[in-house]
Amino acid sequence: MERALIIGSSGGIGAALCAALAGRGVEAVGLSRSGDGLDVTDETSIATHIGALEGAYDLILVTTGALEIAGAVPEKSLDALDARALADQFALNAIGPALVLKHARHLLPRDRRAVLGVLSARVGSIGDNRLGGWYGYRAAKAALNQVVRTAAIELARTHRQLACVALHPGTVATPFTEKYLGRHPAVPPQEAARNLLAVCDGLGPDDTGGFFDWAGKEVRW
Repeated sequence: MERALIIGSSGGIGAALCAALAGRGVEAVGLSRSGDGLDVTDETSIATHIGALEGAYDLILVTTGALEIAGAVPEKSLDALDARALADQFALNAIGPALVLKHARHLLPRDRRAVLGVLSARVGSIGDNRLGGWYGYRAAKAALNQVVRTAAIELARTHRQLACVALHPGTVATPFTEKYLGRHPAVPPQEAARNLLAVCDGLGPDDTGGFFDWAGKEVRW
């Protein structure tokens, strides 16, 4: 791996990935809202920032996302559903990454192995949903998984050595999860980054379109 692009590099996981890659001697380019003004809910912003990049990247990871947006907390029941909050979830957690894939695909090499990964979440698995609740976040991540799966089918026609995948990083101790950890064990961002990179190291074209957790195990759709 020679070059990597991290979208969402100012977040806990994104920053840890950039540091881990730099430690490997990889040229890691990071883009984020706070650091560069990249707004993944604005296609013009995505096109401008990603369009300014040149060359090919062996690894592209999209690490943007949020559980709470504009003060709206995860819903516990149908009574709590709010149209604006649902739209915000889809805009940031599904539509944004989809548009990143649209504009970043020209940065993927066609002549060698590459990995295009998008951070999803196990709660976006329909088959694994046994607790209910968190309607907006779950639905947005499920939609994201379908985007990744569909993009993988299309990209396989032109990028035969690409692995385009959804990745579940596990529960990571960041401001993103601080209020919701409860009794769930969490790992620091640095450990999550190492885990994710280890998974990416093992991915090949036969894995494209898959959904994998931090240990490299497939997650049910």
